[in-house]
Amino acid sequence: MSVDLVLLTVRDDQLAVLLVRRGIDPYRGRWALPGGFVRPGEDLADAAVRELAEETGLRHPPAHLEQLATYGTPGRDPRGHVVTVAFLALVPQSRAPVAGTDAADSRWAALGDTSTADLAFDHATIVADGLERARSKIEYSAVATAFCEPEFTVAALRRIYELVWGCRLDPRNFHRKVTGTAGFLVPTGRLTTRDGGRPAELYRRGEAGLLHPAMLRPARERPPGDGAARQDGSR
Repeated sequence: MSVDLVLLTVRDDQLAVLLVRRGIDPYRGRWALPGGFVRPGEDLADAAVRELAEETGLRHPPAHLEQLATYGTPGRDPRGHVVTVAFLALVPQSRAPVAGTDAADSRWAALGDTSTADLAFDHATIVADGLERARSKIEYSAVATAFCEPEFTVAALRRIYELVWGCRLDPRNFHRKVTGTAGFLVPTGRLTTRDGGRPAELYRRGEAGLLHPAMLRPARERPPGDGAARQDGSR
C-alpha cells in the first residue's frame, strides 16, 4: 500500500502541481507525484504528510487535505501489484521545495506543462483526477480559500477560481456572490496597501463549509487571458 499526493497551489499566476524527480528505480529520472509506501500501523493521511516532508522539505500540513481515490490496476507499478491511495492537497503559495530521500529534485510545475503529461506510473491520470476534484469542489464548498493567505482580497479569491476553472469571471457578480453568502467570508476591517489604485478590503475565511446556492463553473472553460467574454460563474 502506498500514498501519493496531488498538491496544488498558485504560483506566478498559474495553477501548479508539486512534482519530484525520482532518484531510484523504477522510473529513475522521471517526474512523479510525491508519495511512498505506508509504514506498518501508519494512518494513511499521516503517511501522506510524512512523505511530503521527506521528499520535498515542506513540513507543514497542507491547508486542505482529503482522500482523492484509490488506484490498483495490475501493472501500474513494475515492482508488483501496488495499490495507492491518492490525496488532494491545496496550499497557499509556498516556498520552493527541497528534494530529499529518494527524490533527486522537486519543483512546482504549471498545469499543462509537458512534464505533467509524461509522469511516472499512472500519475498523469491521478493529476487529472485531482484537478477535476478541485474544479468541482470549489463550486459548492469554501476550499478555494485554502489557496489564499490568511487574509486576502475578493479579487485574489476570484483569480483562484479563474485559474482552477480556466475562465474569466465577472468581478461584480463574483463579489456579490462571495460576500453575500452567509459565513463564507469575514471582513477583517483592514485594507490592502498597494501602489496605485484604491486599497481593497481584506477578508478571511468564515465558518461556512458549504456554499448554498452553489457557485457553478461556466459550461465552457477558456484559458485566462484569451480575450473571451467574461462569464458569471454564479447561479
